[in-house]
Amino acid sequence: MPQRATHTPGPASRVLASRAPIPVQPTPSALARRFHQICATVVSSALAGEDLTPLQYAVMAYLYVHSDIDQNSLAARLGIDRASTSQLVDQLEEKGWVERRVNDEDRRARLLRLSRSGTALRERLHPIGRAAEKEILSTLTAQERDTLIALLTRVVAANEARARPGAGRKKPKPKTTN
Repeated sequence: MPQRATHTPGPASRVLASRAPIPVQPTPSALARRFHQICATVVSSALAGEDLTPLQYAVMAYLYVHSDIDQNSLAARLGIDRASTSQLVDQLEEKGWVERRVNDEDRRARLLRLSRSGTALRERLHPIGRAAEKEILSTLTAQERDTLIALLTRVVAANEARARPGAGRKKPKPKTTN
């Protein structure tokens, strides 16, 4: 009869054993997925009534800090595909919150920036967004929050070559002709 591999509990397992069980496996992928769900829910709740999705808010927050960026660079920095980025920018432009202008260095490219009303909205919502982030991490001490962000940053940076927007989506089956 083959022997089962034994698992030596690490620090995370010991912490989990001392608290109520979580409804996901304590693995990086399962925890990342659940953490994303929590973040999306909290930010959506914070933005309720603003006619703005969390991803639209992320676009506005990025453009607030990095104005005059092209759409492909924005997609790469947000970690989403170019088609989704285009839809988000179109939606924000229709609402009057984002403007496109011709890139003087490459007339085919368009640079993105917040409009005056987009800037005003982002400035009004910034404290709400920060409060949502604080709520998500409220169970941690300030030092633990800093450590978590530093560790997540390190893991993301080390694995950046593996980041492919849309990689987790189910691929459509090829159509067959009869």
